[in-house]
Amino acid sequence: MTGRAGKYRNIFLVWLIWPLITLGIYHFVWYYKINREAKEFDARIKSDPLISLLAITVGWLVIVPPYISVFNTGKRIAQMQRGAGMPGSCNPWIGLLLSFVLGLHALYYQAELNSIWAHYGDPAEGEEVKLAPVVAAAGN
Repeated sequence: MTGRAGKYRNIFLVWLIWPLITLGIYHFVWYYKINREAKEFDARIKSDPLISLLAITVGWLVIVPPYISVFNTGKRIAQMQRGAGMPGSCNPWIGLLLSFVLGLHALYYQAELNSIWAHYGDPAEGEEVKLAPVVAAAGN
């Protein structure tokens, strides 16, 4: 089974610089892209990038959806890591907690994604990569 590699990004540009320059818009673009990358990386990962984006934008009206989306994105990144044959080191609880501290979840999640691309030798974005068979985790 194969999937498509995502983009290696500088974690500080993702977390601080681009959002400052674009008055916060880059964060939404980045969030959509990483959820799309999860879907394209491994077809076994269920992700709808548009729903994830809507949850962190208009979901604020209901308060809860953004936090569920941030948590689920962390779970998807851990699934991606396992799909790459790595331990699923991305902890969605850490990501959720960091979302309350200056939006540090973006820095954490991008660092975890970068570890996947480094595992593959930093392939070009969209390049086909081989996936590992995934054994279901206990409790799933």
